[in-house]
Amino acid sequence: MAHACRASNGTGCVAHTRAYRDGQLVAEGFDVARLSDHLEVEGTVVWLDLLQPDAADLQVLVEELDLHPLAVEDAVHGHQRPKLDSYDDHLFLSAYLARLDEATAELSMHEVDAFITDRAFVTVRKSPQIHVGPLLERWDSGKRLAGSGVGYLLHGLLDLLVDGHFTAVQILDEQLDDLEDVLFDEQPRSRELQRRSFEVRKSLVLLRRVVLPMREVVNSLLRRDLGIVDEQMQPYYQDVYDHVLRATEWTESLRDLVSTILETNLTLQGNRLNEVMRSLTSWAAILAVTTAITGFYGQNVPYPGFGKQWGFYTSLALLLGMSGGLYLYFKKRGWL
Repeated sequence: MAHACRASNGTGCVAHTRAYRDGQLVAEGFDVARLSDHLEVEGTVVWLDLLQPDAADLQVLVEELDLHPLAVEDAVHGHQRPKLDSYDDHLFLSAYLARLDEATAELSMHEVDAFITDRAFVTVRKSPQIHVGPLLERWDSGKRLAGSGVGYLLHGLLDLLVDGHFTAVQILDEQLDDLEDVLFDEQPRSRELQRRSFEVRKSLVLLRRVVLPMREVVNSLLRRDLGIVDEQMQPYYQDVYDHVLRATEWTESLRDLVSTILETNLTLQGNRLNEVMRSLTSWAAILAVTTAITGFYGQNVPYPGFGKQWGFYTSLALLLGMSGGLYLYFKKRGWL
């Protein structure tokens, strides 16, 4: 359930709320103003999601949760690097949801920020393209872990984002498999290959910018001194970390593969050019022989067979014999 959260200046944003108490969902869709009421009850953990809020929309959270001004500023302004900032009594997470268009291999990135306290988890979505439905499904499918509080909620978000990265890498891998088929096609399609290689390479560069820092983010969360991940959630965070490592290594290997495909394409183009040059050179040699013979017999001075019928047949036999011999020689060498 969602409702509009209104700031004092009249601006507003769509908000989602939930409250868990002792691992059980006790409230959902309540007004943002009641956030503090739920936090007053011992053992309650709250989740608040805001869609494209401005500074005024976050002001109530600054007062309720004592958020650091720098963290609030990062949440308002987009294009943050994936990171995990630690403040006195809360953490600030910045990450990205990745979506890849299979038809064009174009990658779209949507930023998600989060404020993490002992008993509150606040997510800030920078784009309406990010839906809370998949996140709620993950939380509802793992209710037995809800007793871990904020660590459980944060895991659901990280797992969703990292799975998106993994899916994008997998699709790009399939795109490169298709490029290999184009590369060794009997009919050269260099222009198509270059265009699609550029699109895949561009998407890989963008994806690497958000996948690589996630390794440091998840690794930092696994630190015991932060107190976010308890013993129950430790294996699940470790699983997310393994997925991050696999996505990172896969992205790096695909970047190398794109470079290899482009280099191979240049090599194949050079080989095709050499074959064409050999073929043209062979035909030129054959024509040179015919030109030499016809030129010799085209002299305007007497020569053996001059003006005689047998002289014509001799020149014709030489022309056919030497041209045929050269053709067979070049054919045997694979030049024709």
